Amino acid sequence: MPTPELDMSSVPATATDEERMRALIDMLSSYIEQFHGGAVELVSFDGATLKIRMSGACVGCPLSPVTLHGWVEGTARQFFPHLRAVEAM
Repeated sequence: MPTPELDMSSVPATATDEERMRALIDMLSSYIEQFHGGAVELVSFDGATLKIRMSGACVGCPLSPVTLHGWVEGTARQFFPHLRAVEAM
């Protein structure tokens, strides 16, 4: 799946990792919602594990693992290379 262009320049340099991750997930969710009718929401991020809640068209969709690991995890790892795991809640 193609990753949308994500502009993180609006996130303050003083933002915590969790704030930066939340901004990233919010941007990614907007894209997913606009083009696919689903959404993702950050539940928690402890610096190593990202927990995500999927909603909308993602619920029950057979491609939701692709969205979770392809788009969400793949994009998050571009900005947080130390990320160890992404879990759906």
